[in-house]
Amino acid sequence: MSTRNETATPRAIVVGVDYSDLGDLAIERACEMSQSATPTELHVVNVVDAVVVPIDPGSATLAPSFEEASKQLYAHFENVVKRWCESRGAPLPFARLTTHVRSGNAAEAIAQLASDVEADLVIVGTHGRRGAKRFLLGSVAEGTVRLAPCAVLVVRPPTAAVPAIAPPCPRCVESRRASNGKEFWCEQHREHHERHHTYHYQQPKGSHQSGFLIHV
Repeated sequence: MSTRNETATPRAIVVGVDYSDLGDLAIERACEMSQSATPTELHVVNVVDAVVVPIDPGSATLAPSFEEASKQLYAHFENVVKRWCESRGAPLPFARLTTHVRSGNAAEAIAQLASDVEADLVIVGTHGRRGAKRFLLGSVAEGTVRLAPCAVLVVRPPTAAVPAIAPPCPRCVESRRASNGKEFWCEQHREHHERHHTYHYQQPKGSHQSGFLIHV
């Protein structure tokens, strides 16, 4: 028996798709998040600069065709979801699906669609790269985060490198554990943290917690 409440207003999720592995990962994450008692309304969008197809077979003349782009998007989405369901032995996780093809700036188009359908969440992918590669591959995700009227979930491959983020200092980790959170940094790093990262450890009165941090 289904646990969905068919009379409830569907939770709206917008998913940006670009036919890449990351776009497929965004679809899969949307499927995972749709597995709940709340019916989910999925809006899958592909944004293109221009959609062109031959006017007739053998002709070099091109004409815009959003109809063809829409068929391509639905077929791709159907394949990704079919693989996801078969790999988990699960039924379709969403209550309603709408595919959208829009032209123009990708981040603006995705954010506008989220506004149009009153989305609760937008899911997009990013490679997590920097420099020129970041501009080409990550700007859509960054722009969507800035423009979307709702929460944005940015997904990336588990193996994606994060060169800008260093691993935690093992001495700092040991210092936190040994002091039960009273000291966040080891002696070396304690000297380099300025006022913008001040923290205070306090023992809450009448609480069962061992302590908490207040960031100033």
